[in-house]
Amino acid sequence: MELWKKTKLQIDIANFTEQESEPRFNLLICNPPYVRHHHMTAEQKARLQQLSMDSSGSRFSGLAGLYCYFVGLSHQWLAPEAISGWLIPSEFMDVNYGQALKKYLLDRVTLLRIHRFDPNDVQFADALVSSAVVWFRNSPQPSGHVVQFTYGGTLQKPVQERDIPVTALAVEKKWTRFPVAGARAVSDVPTISDFFAVKRGLATGNNKYFILDEDEIAERDLPMECFKPILPSPRYLKVDEIRADDDGYPVLGRRLFLLDPDMPEDEIEQRHPTLWNYLEEGRAQGLNERYLCRHRARWYAQEKRPPAPIVCTYLGRGDTKNGRPFRFILNESRATVANVYLAMYPTPLMERVLKADPKLIRPIWKALNRISAERLLGEGRVYGGGLHKLEPKELANVPVPEIAKISPEPLFRQREMNLETAIA
Repeated sequence: MELWKKTKLQIDIANFTEQESEPRFNLLICNPPYVRHHHMTAEQKARLQQLSMDSSGSRFSGLAGLYCYFVGLSHQWLAPEAISGWLIPSEFMDVNYGQALKKYLLDRVTLLRIHRFDPNDVQFADALVSSAVVWFRNSPQPSGHVVQFTYGGTLQKPVQERDIPVTALAVEKKWTRFPVAGARAVSDVPTISDFFAVKRGLATGNNKYFILDEDEIAERDLPMECFKPILPSPRYLKVDEIRADDDGYPVLGRRLFLLDPDMPEDEIEQRHPTLWNYLEEGRAQGLNERYLCRHRARWYAQEKRPPAPIVCTYLGRGDTKNGRPFRFILNESRATVANVYLAMYPTPLMERVLKADPKLIRPIWKALNRISAERLLGEGRVYGGGLHKLEPKELANVPVPEIAKISPEPLFRQREMNLETAIA
């Protein structure tokens, strides 16, 4: 208020989502509040979804942040040919819930420019998000239209810029690849999904309780048969190759084990009194009432995540000293992984190939670690501070011509059949 009180601006302090839209304006500039969907009630989301649909024809996912609804609601405020500028999180450019917002920008208005700030240059101290400025005009999109993408620096002096046809934007899921990269060409280069199924590691519900080391298990006299080996967090795993001992346990300085007894509580009470007492401690802490635990058939039972021959870290930074934002780890043990990793399981055909030639897994693992940082980061998403993340589907979509050069001919024939089926 102090900033604008000497101007002729009319200032209203109110809830934007509850305001009438008349009259319409020819310029709208907005920096909407960053409120994640977790902090909105189901009733608030339902109301905003309906209002956004009425205003712009866009129905946003229940996972959308409040800023998406602001964009949708603002459409009714715009006069024909009005210019609209928004400072919003850039995450909409990559995530699934951002599809509705991208569709609005391509179908209902003319998208003019998107400037994405360098993720290492956080714009707001109280929100760890990567920010973007989005400009569009309230008018039908002209034929052959291109959108200016800029990156880094400032709006006036970006570090990079590139024009991208809207036809390319319509089929591209990862808009943050622009302007560093251009429009993706149609390619038959194999991706990781042709060789591996990618799944997130298991969520225990409480790592401190469910994951113990050998000393803790021995001190409590807990039955080792009720535990499975599990790899430590990437920050504590300094090697990229996990050897195994004669029991299949990982050869590490400090070995961790996951509590996962495959028996009902009454059997545990009879056979393993010390474990029963440990479960009682968990109940006393209320662990059995936590969301993940209470939705299991047995609150202490874990997700089924068998050991994967290769696992990948799913959080990383693009400015690491070794230039590798993500690590591919060869797992020769029978240790499973928590959800700080992505587990890579061979497809049925790849599994048969590896059974026939087990040594093939090593050159494949080395090939994965030769994938360029740019290629991996281009499929993932980025947050403020330069933190990058790969979801299972995003890792599965990474092109891997390196593996194609290693794999036997039967894998190529299978992939060609899959491609022909998809086209048909």
